[in-house]
Amino acid sequence: MDLSTKGEDVYVGPPSPDRGLRTYGGQLLAQSLGAAQRTVSVGQAVHSTHSYFLKAGDAAKPIELKVERLRDGRSFSQRQVVARQGEVDVFRSLISFHVPETGLEWEESITIGVAAPTSEEPYTDYSDVIEMVLPLEEQPWLGRDRPMDVSYINPPTAPAGQPVTEPQLMWMRVHGELGGDQALHESGLAYLSDLGMEPVIVLPHGYRWRDSRLTMASLDHAMWFHRPARVDDWIYYDQRVESTSHGRGLASGRFYDLDGHLVATCMQEGLMRWNG
Repeated sequence: MDLSTKGEDVYVGPPSPDRGLRTYGGQLLAQSLGAAQRTVSVGQAVHSTHSYFLKAGDAAKPIELKVERLRDGRSFSQRQVVARQGEVDVFRSLISFHVPETGLEWEESITIGVAAPTSEEPYTDYSDVIEMVLPLEEQPWLGRDRPMDVSYINPPTAPAGQPVTEPQLMWMRVHGELGGDQALHESGLAYLSDLGMEPVIVLPHGYRWRDSRLTMASLDHAMWFHRPARVDDWIYYDQRVESTSHGRGLASGRFYDLDGHLVATCMQEGLMRWNG
């Protein structure tokens, strides 16, 4: 998130520690949000993002982020961010900011029935779950280098061919101390939000991520920020498959703080072509 300034409303995001072939989608979401945050007034907070993954980015290269100021009102501001590598647009996002107001408030909060990870209850590391389905020549999974901790509460243990339809539950957080800058925590939540959204959509069909008979890619992503949250503390992530049809799958994610308050919601659609 240490973006450098290249010109007026143009920033450059450094490559991720993740050195996979494709840029992790959460990096594009977080860096685009970070660039847009630098162009709005103090006191405005992101409330929604609507994004499209246009081309696979190169994880080893920096990303240029061009911000367009669409509108600045008294309460709301909108920005468009185009992420480029060379002459290729790889990602585009519309982001809206709002000055927080006092008003009616309701949420469907939950009682989280599982404890946050501890040394006595560590759950299963997400990277270990991914490596269970990766070919040996692709191990170790390069996503291990991403600056996040993810503990999988109920990883799918059913054998391939058996559908999995229950919500996928995780504890997640960003590495290190992020301090008191709420904008950085919002970017951190965007960074986390892409994790698992592609693998989950094949589970109801009995398939697993990286099945050689499947072609998969993220298409678009939308996110709504409801309440402030610290993402250097544990966040509870409830991920569900809403629908699959016409070669696409739609997944939803809900983020809760340790007290069970809903802090953000996201939706993502992915390509899932069957080549068997």
